[in-house]
Amino acid sequence: MALNTSAEAPLPVGEVSRLIGGWIDRLGAIWVEGQITQLSRRPGAGVVFLTLRDPSHDISVSVTCFRQVFDRIADVVTEGARVVVLAKPEWYAPRGQLSLRATDIRPVGIGELLVRLEQLKKSLAAEGLFALDRKQTLPFLPQLIGLVCGRASAAERDVLENARRRWPAVRFEVRNTAVQGVNAVAQVVQAVEELDALDEVDVIVVARGGGSVEDLLPFSDEQLIRAVAACRTPVVSAIGHEPDSPLLDLVADLRASTPTDAAKKVVPDVGEELERVQQLRDRALRTVRGLLDREERGLAHALGRPAMERPQRLVDEREAEVDALLGRSRRVLGHLLDRADSELSHTLARVVSLSPAATLERGYAVLQRPDGHVVRSPDEAGAPGEPLRARVAEGEFTVRVDRDGDG
Repeated sequence: MALNTSAEAPLPVGEVSRLIGGWIDRLGAIWVEGQITQLSRRPGAGVVFLTLRDPSHDISVSVTCFRQVFDRIADVVTEGARVVVLAKPEWYAPRGQLSLRATDIRPVGIGELLVRLEQLKKSLAAEGLFALDRKQTLPFLPQLIGLVCGRASAAERDVLENARRRWPAVRFEVRNTAVQGVNAVAQVVQAVEELDALDEVDVIVVARGGGSVEDLLPFSDEQLIRAVAACRTPVVSAIGHEPDSPLLDLVADLRASTPTDAAKKVVPDVGEELERVQQLRDRALRTVRGLLDREERGLAHALGRPAMERPQRLVDEREAEVDALLGRSRRVLGHLLDRADSELSHTLARVVSLSPAATLERGYAVLQRPDGHVVRSPDEAGAPGEPLRARVAEGEFTVRVDRDGDG
């Protein structure tokens, strides 16, 4: 029920704590899962104190239980173990603290953890977080590599030494975090997000050496998987393991079997690249030389042709052809002119033989009246004494008509 309070009529702290405790006392027992981060078993004490933490979030709660409850699982449960607790919430009024009173504690077995991981794997895969088309291509030569690893760990040393051995100029932005235990997920997620926010970071490597299934659980946490899936920077998973595969391997853009393998896959080897460059230069040189040799042979072949050795030969040949054609045309024209001349002579002879002048040459004369009319019969000669013009071969003269006798 809501309380009617004001600045003039406030409730004492003790009353508030009592009311909270009364409300909590009405809550029933619940099953709670978490990871033990602190465990206190004082010799001779009848109560065991422990802290239960959510591995995926920075949230923890205190748990108490009687010693006989914890003794049943004391041989298999230590700090860092995952457990399921049946507990009832309790409120400690003098200090205003909430805790859980456990009546049963059960360790979470490896088989159960693997089943849960498989279910989470299927759920995330259904969302498309492991799809190949989401994978980003790593840059050929990253200028700055973000590295998330344990402090002073073998994984950090392997990545740094192997990468710098392959490419001495490579630079690193290192984030040291817990890589197992209750703080691992939160710290790794924070480190990945920080590195992803830096524009100069070209690739992020999350590295850790091998370990048990429980040690690798942080790298299968849903919060970390979603954080890596949201990165705009390519992420490489370099968890040293072989039998088991954390979900980080599936969401990362590239999976390396070990931190050393990650260094080899992220950074090219300067010696190999120099050798490759030299091979390419040699190949290019051979190609250019081959082209030059081919062109030189083609040029020599072209220069060896007769037309190139004696360029004037073409002119001489064409000149001879022109002279031959010119002589032929002159001969043909001469033949045509001779034949035309012969034909003209024959035609002229025929014309001459058929012309009146030829007749006159044989002694004949042509009589014409003054009006130019040719006299063809005596009747056309006109009256006696009328002048006529007589044309003979050598000229003409005048005659007069004389009609003696029958003439």
